Formats: sequence, C-alpha cells, structure tokens
Amino acid sequence: MTQARALLKLIDNGAPVMAPGVFDGLSARLAARAGFGAVYASGGAIARSAGLPDLGILDLSEVVDRLAKIVDATDLPVIADADTGFGGSANVQRTARLFARLGVAAFHIEDQQFPKRCGHLDDKILIAPAEMAHKIRIAKDALRDPAPLLIARTDAIAVEGFDRALERAALYHEAGADMIFVEAPETVEQIERIAAEAPGLKLINMFVGGKTPLVAADRLKALGYTIVIIPSDLQRAAIRAMQRALQAILKSGDSSEMSADLASFQEREQIVDTARYLALDEV
Repeated sequence: MTQARALLKLIDNGAPVMAPGVFDGLSARLAARAGFGAVYASGGAIARSAGLPDLGILDLSEVVDRLAKIVDATDLPVIADADTGFGGSANVQRTARLFARLGVAAFHIEDQQFPKRCGHLDDKILIAPAEMAHKIRIAKDALRDPAPLLIARTDAIAVEGFDRALERAALYHEAGADMIFVEAPETVEQIERIAAEAPGLKLINMFVGGKTPLVAADRLKALGYTIVIIPSDLQRAAIRAMQRALQAILKSGDSSEMSADLASFQEREQIVDTARYLALDEV
C-alpha cells in the first residue's frame, strides 16, 4: 500500500487524521511510537531546525534532503509542506515530481509570493488566484498514479479577507486540488464556515499560540475536517527541554538535576532501532 492510499484509508475511517509536526527522522520515529497514524513534515519546523526562520530561505534540495530522512524513518503517511512550490510553474512541476518520488502521502502548496512567510506572520503577499490555479493544474499534471494527494493552501484571510479566501478555495478545488487548506482562520465562526462552505476535503492547522483558536478534535470531526496538523508544538517543546538541559549543564557541568526528564540510554537506542542495525552484521 502506498502512503497516499494509507492516508486515504485513515481518512475513510471517519475521524480527523491528527498529524503532529515533525522535522527530522527522530521526531518522526517518536510520533510513530506515540501512536499517531500520520505525521506532518512542517516546512517551518524544518527551517527552524536549520537555525533559520520560516521565510522561504531553504531551497528545494535542502527540503527534499530532510523529507527523505523523515520518510525513511517511519512507515507512517507523511504529509509534506511544499511552500509555494519553490517558484514558478517549472519549479512547481519539479517539486511535485520530487515529492512524489520521495513517497510522501500528500503535500500542500500555497498562494503566497515566493519567498513566503509563516502563515501566522503578518504582511504576507499573495499571487493572483488564476496564477495559483495554474500552479495546481501544473502540479496535478506532474503526478502519476499512485499519486500523493495535492492540498491547496490559501493565506488570503489575512490579506484579502475571509470571503475572498473562500472564493480562492473554491477556485483551487475546481483546478484539481484534492484537499483545501484555508490557513489561519481567526475565529471559531470562521472555522465553522470553512467546514461548511469550502468544497471537498479540508485540512486545518491547530497549534498553541497562533492566530487560530483551538477547537477540540471531536468538534473538528463533527464539522467535517479531514486532517488536523499540529505543526510547531513538538519543536517548541524540544526547544524548552534543550534550554533546561543546557542551563543545568552550564550550572553544574552535567544534567543530573533533570535526569528524570531525560530518556535513558537504552530508550534512546530503542527509538533509533540500534539493535536491528547491529543485527545486520550477524552471520
């Protein structure tokens, strides 16, 4: 079963697919061990893992390299962030082909100008709706069965207003997008209207501290959302944990004061499957 078909099977089960944001092979393995059915390879988290902001600074080859490690580290369906497709029509075509070759289950492209900004930052600039619809058609034409799902994201709420965002969503669905992602709704009413008025399957972004109010998973299910991504919370938790460990080491030369919060040596090796790799040398 391809990852795309595995994701569709999860969708057919009825509950929203909860996909935590991962940014490397280790975080992908942790999500699988925790019991999730899919992961979201967050472009913002991947950028920040390189010490860079989510401003479209990483190039396509850098993102593909990290995505390959994530896909290789887990059997879970990977939903990937393709930013704007990394440029114009030719770039979108190449991006779609490369992402499909990696084996991702789905990926989204967005209607911001390249380079883009994090969806919850201000002062975003959009391309024309017709240009984005053309990008969607280019991406769909580049994919061959069994193909990953193509998700069209619009950032129009903060730029053109909510009604225009819904208009863009309808246009992108008509252009061939398999799923719609209206980024950064600012009220529960907007979340409800997207569910009711945007066509086709729908993805929503939920994380603590963003512009979008948090809505419980059972409510999102009742509204009809298909996928819920939580892009940044794992990385933010890791940042805080690393800060605490660094302060402990700076203070006393080791991290023994927070040993209860550290994975054991044995657990760490289990997570990365050391025993399996060592067994390959056995004859």
